[in-house]
Amino acid sequence: MIIDNAVQVHRREIEKQQASSEELKLMEIRRVGTQPSAKGPSEWFTGTVRIDPLFQAPDPALVQGAHVTFEPGARTAWHTHPLGQTLIVTSGCGRAQRWDGPIEEIRPGDVVWFAPGEKHWHGAAPATAMTHIAIQEKLDGKFVDWMEHVSDDQYGA
Repeated sequence: MIIDNAVQVHRREIEKQQASSEELKLMEIRRVGTQPSAKGPSEWFTGTVRIDPLFQAPDPALVQGAHVTFEPGARTAWHTHPLGQTLIVTSGCGRAQRWDGPIEEIRPGDVVWFAPGEKHWHGAAPATAMTHIAIQEKLDGKFVDWMEHVSDDQYGA
């Protein structure tokens, strides 16, 4: 009898886990144009930047992605990501730089990885717009730590 009760309790726990697991597996499609674009705030960007959210996975997932367009000369401020960041350049010509590193030109098809805590910036080239997909994960509720703006001298305009 005790063994039968233990088996039943165990089966109920397995059924709960399976039900919970099935809830997490539900497919979701976010149709293009259903999420509003946002202007990149001047506290985080220099120049004209448009952010189109792509996804923010529900808990317990940690990942988020956005399609970010920089007009010529526009760029992020210096910043870090607690779990790193991946950029996938989709159009135009841009620039990226890590702290104390050279400015690198980035083009469509390039994939850029910034390590966790690596201070960096990225944006468009001086005469050409650039768009990338940015993917990052949150740690303790934060995706990014924003810092000072990239000066024109640092940008190399």
